[in-house]
Amino acid sequence: MTHSHRHATHPGIVKRLKRADGHLRHVIGMIEDGRTCVDIAVQLQAVEKAVVAAKRTLIHDHIDHCLGVGGESDLAEMKALAKLL
Repeated sequence: MTHSHRHATHPGIVKRLKRADGHLRHVIGMIEDGRTCVDIAVQLQAVEKAVVAAKRTLIHDHIDHCLGVGGESDLAEMKALAKLL
C-alpha cells in the first residue's frame, strides 16, 4: 500500500535520520583515519540504534494512522510490518 502523505511524526523521523547520516559520515571518517575497530564498532552501534528507532517510529505511526479497522489486506500488511520490527 503506497500513500503520498505526511504524518506528524515524519519531521522528527527526518531529523533523526539526518543526525544518523551525519554520524555515519563521521564513522566513515574514523575508518579512513585508522581509528580502532572497537571505537568504530561503538559508533556504528549508535548509528544502528538511531536508524532502528526511526524505523520503529515510522512503523508504529503507520499502524496507528494508516491501517483500517480490519480485513484481509490489513492483516497481510500487519504481518509484513511485524517482520520489519
